[in-house]
Amino acid sequence: MVGLLPQVVFWQWVNQSFNALVNYTNRNAKSTITPMRIGVAYVSATTSALVTALVLKNYLEKVASPLMQRFVPFVAVAAANCVNIPLMRQSELKDGVTVYSKEGQQLTESRIAAVKGISQVVFSRIFMAAPGMLVLPLIMEKLESYKWMQRMKILHAPIQTLLVGGFLLFMTPTACALFPQTCSLSIKTLQRWEPEKYNKLLVNCGSSSIPSVLFFNKGL
Repeated sequence: MVGLLPQVVFWQWVNQSFNALVNYTNRNAKSTITPMRIGVAYVSATTSALVTALVLKNYLEKVASPLMQRFVPFVAVAAANCVNIPLMRQSELKDGVTVYSKEGQQLTESRIAAVKGISQVVFSRIFMAAPGMLVLPLIMEKLESYKWMQRMKILHAPIQTLLVGGFLLFMTPTACALFPQTCSLSIKTLQRWEPEKYNKLLVNCGSSSIPSVLFFNKGL
């Protein structure tokens, strides 16, 4: 197990680095971010997600039954997503995302909108991975009970890869369609929780009527 630890750490780092890149490129493009913030976000996101995944995986492997251990990767992935995505998009949480009127006029920024958008993205990512990582263990458990499958262990990894790819082929567009790309935020929510941003909106609206609903891009 000790000899395998460096390999586990390396591949978890590769996985979380890839996730960090995906999360950065799929952020709200209107949110400006400096190279320093990108570096801090990358280090904090990959390190936190890596530690979360490894600690959780190590703990569950000790207390879970052999069948339940097959679901450990999903729990680790879900937990890492909850860490990686918000940290890679932390500038949106700090500064807010740009919100617009129905006509597309840029009015102000909102941290509440950022929280809503990022929460939906986290849920969508976990939902996307769920069938492949929850149903697949049951399928493999059944297949590995057959003697022909026990004799051909070299096929286990290719079969799992093929099945995961098949699940993702259908789940990726389904997960992306769970929530609209353009999300909405009530003006009353902004007024109550972010009065300074609401005041900025009033200035930008000028003599125009104040919209009851604001819109923003949640990212992917």
